[in-house]
Amino acid sequence: MTTPQTAPALASRGGTPVRATFLPVSRPFIGEREKQLVNEVLESGWITTGERTIELARRVAGLAGTRHAVALNSATAALHLALAARGVGRGDEVVTSTWTFASSVNVIEHVGATPVLVDVEPDTLCMDPRALAAAITPRTRAIVPVDYAGHPCDLDAILGIAKARGLPVIEDAAHALGAAWRGRPVGSFADVTAFSFYATKNLTTGEGGVAATDDAETAARIGRLALHGMSHDAWKRYGESGSWYYEVVEAGWKYNLSDVLAAIGLAQAERFPEMQRRRAEHAAHYDRRLAEIPEVRRPVVREGATHAWHLYPIALELERLTCDRARFIQQLKAENIGTSVHFIPIHHHPHFRDSLDVKPGAFPVADDAYARAISLPLFPGMTERDVEDVAEAVRKVVAHHRR
Repeated sequence: MTTPQTAPALASRGGTPVRATFLPVSRPFIGEREKQLVNEVLESGWITTGERTIELARRVAGLAGTRHAVALNSATAALHLALAARGVGRGDEVVTSTWTFASSVNVIEHVGATPVLVDVEPDTLCMDPRALAAAITPRTRAIVPVDYAGHPCDLDAILGIAKARGLPVIEDAAHALGAAWRGRPVGSFADVTAFSFYATKNLTTGEGGVAATDDAETAARIGRLALHGMSHDAWKRYGESGSWYYEVVEAGWKYNLSDVLAAIGLAQAERFPEMQRRRAEHAAHYDRRLAEIPEVRRPVVREGATHAWHLYPIALELERLTCDRARFIQQLKAENIGTSVHFIPIHHHPHFRDSLDVKPGAFPVADDAYARAISLPLFPGMTERDVEDVAEAVRKVVAHHRR
């Protein structure tokens, strides 16, 4: 076993970094096809919402196994409009995970409802169905499970709880395009599923997202609410086939996606299977190399789950180390390895801690996970050498802090 005496000196202490150049935690995988399709849109004279946006939604519906999808400017918009389309509002409660990004909870407040946070399972860090069942009250109007890192939630258990109580499930699958549960794609389970096309996601448009659903009426209302509440096909009003006349049939928002960004997504969709294969290969490579380091917990893949590998999150066995997570990250950065932390639990943020009156110790699993969590670099453009460098840097830092 490598010890501090036999390991190379840490870069933070004057040693040579594992890498000569910095490796970011994520980088978009953009090629000539994306540039070609964007240029075609720019030359077409139609650069806002149009046929490319509709085609991207259709492609994603196919990946998600749904009949309908609406392309939007973010997954946040998809979650917000899904709640609004389902009539969730003031006086209602919506149950979601505390282990998520702020947008999952912000949108609940945006419709005037009260977020009810629950803890997560210790292995997947997805919503704990037992905690969900305990949190439901007569005021509960919806459930928002969060698929973490690309691993789907226990959808059988969550949907069983929802069905027994007549509650809609609006799945936050921002990490999970390409994931599956028991052979069915994520997107084909919930009443509405939100996917993200942010710059770091498995399929990117720079900024963007999709609301996927099997319900035609829900899809139509989400599409209407995304463009000011204007009547059907109002986006066509400046085109040859459109009309200047439109009607606002309800108050909406400005959440539409442009054809310029959709063109990037269409090129990404063409390469999506290849990008997913690369992510899975890099994750398997990490698994092999990090299995040799007992101070590091690797992500799990439960039986029945197909992981999308949006992230490769590790957890430090702090009881075996002489440093905390913050110091570990600093030393990886000195070795030219970028990292991030997914997530800062919702109840750690001042706004939610105060507004939801969170009691200390209410979410022990999430609190423990937060102290240990580090997301390592994972993106399709990485090479095997990149993965080796990350694993070697982790090994090097562990060796200097092994108890």
